[in-house]
Amino acid sequence: MLAPHIITELKRLLGPANVATDLQDLICYGYDATQMEFLPDAVVHPAGPEEVSLVLKLANRELIPVFPRGAGSGFTGGALPKGGGIVLVTTRMNRILRIDTENLIAEVEPGLVTEEFQLAVEKLGLFYPPDPASLKFSTLGGNVAENAGGPRCVKYGVTRDFVMGLEVVLPTGEIIRTGTETYKAVVGYDMTRLLCGSEGTLGVITKIIFKLLPLPDAKKTMLTIFDSIDGAARAVSTIIGARIIPTTLEFMDYATIQCVNKRFNLGIPPEGRAVLIIEVDGDRELIEKQAARIQELIAPLGLVQCKVAKDNAESEALWRVRRLVSPSLREVNPTKYNEDIVVPRSKVPDVIRKIEQIQKKYDIPIVNFGHAGDGNIHVNVLIDKEIPGMDEKAHEAIREVFQAALDLNGTMSGEHGVGLAKQPYISMELSPVQIATMKAIKSALDPNNILNPGKMFP
Repeated sequence: MLAPHIITELKRLLGPANVATDLQDLICYGYDATQMEFLPDAVVHPAGPEEVSLVLKLANRELIPVFPRGAGSGFTGGALPKGGGIVLVTTRMNRILRIDTENLIAEVEPGLVTEEFQLAVEKLGLFYPPDPASLKFSTLGGNVAENAGGPRCVKYGVTRDFVMGLEVVLPTGEIIRTGTETYKAVVGYDMTRLLCGSEGTLGVITKIIFKLLPLPDAKKTMLTIFDSIDGAARAVSTIIGARIIPTTLEFMDYATIQCVNKRFNLGIPPEGRAVLIIEVDGDRELIEKQAARIQELIAPLGLVQCKVAKDNAESEALWRVRRLVSPSLREVNPTKYNEDIVVPRSKVPDVIRKIEQIQKKYDIPIVNFGHAGDGNIHVNVLIDKEIPGMDEKAHEAIREVFQAALDLNGTMSGEHGVGLAKQPYISMELSPVQIATMKAIKSALDPNNILNPGKMFP
């Protein structure tokens, strides 16, 4: 509970309308896309970097935890106010400040919704590729803080690859700018890349400079169905081995297909054991040739069916299969743990087989889908927490899934980050020296440990 004089001071700094302490308001900012909930003591909505700075200086003086938050769409509890404190919401800072069509850059505020930014630049013939599944509601500041990915990153890269510079309020309240508006810059440490993926533990992002690309002329989408996960995996390596880099290579395993087909009856053939959604973009003539070549390459690999979209409407219809996955999973069990391991793409069949063994061992439904082009698999452990002992079994299974990824030279997370959910497992991947080095950076920038404390590190 914050002392009354702290609430009074916050209202003086930001205005009474931008400070919330009523229970119904606090509840709204105590949860995210995980199953976890923690109640903050206050919620503040600053309008710009100066107000963020004032809040952090007050928090440092009074030793109050501050938890930066965008749309609250994270999957690891990274914005949750565990232990109480102030939730600092960035959604009032939601403007596009400028789009420079000559230098192909844009400057935006962190509360801007990802899809709104994409549509704005596309109207000018430009392209911002990162496309997390939450793009219709997630904010760009949150994307940077988590280094979000998405289906298109196999060709274009993740959020970090498009961030050229940042304006950041440090935990102690100082405002700094990192990076430049030039494509080359090697003066000093690369603070921009350090802050990308730092999960709100090192600073509050208040402005972002993004690199843009020319908008591709056209795209071609194919939904391909294989008789085995091995065939689908071989298709991925065969396509890339033929020097074709698709925009997306999304896959769904047999368990996922069953979930979707059972609820929505999409007409997937019974012999189908894996689905790949393949999309290419670029010059219209080139992508027609690439699409034809891809069909030739994958035909001998156990291909059961191939549907090729003739226009954008048919493309959206094919993507509907992928978008129906999440609502389908709730039919299996009410509680979903959504993990996002990554392995070298040639090892996707190996880790899927290992996950199948883990599923049988614990007798828990596990459904896999994700980005086959870069080996990023979303492993969904589905349980009913009302059944005694199921939650414990789920976490034991998750630990073994992480270990399986690490054994194949992979990682425990490619997009979702660590937050609270993966914090207990971080020492499986990082050595004590690595963790100590990261803690030293955190301590140097945040000596009072007031910014998003308790996240990432045990």
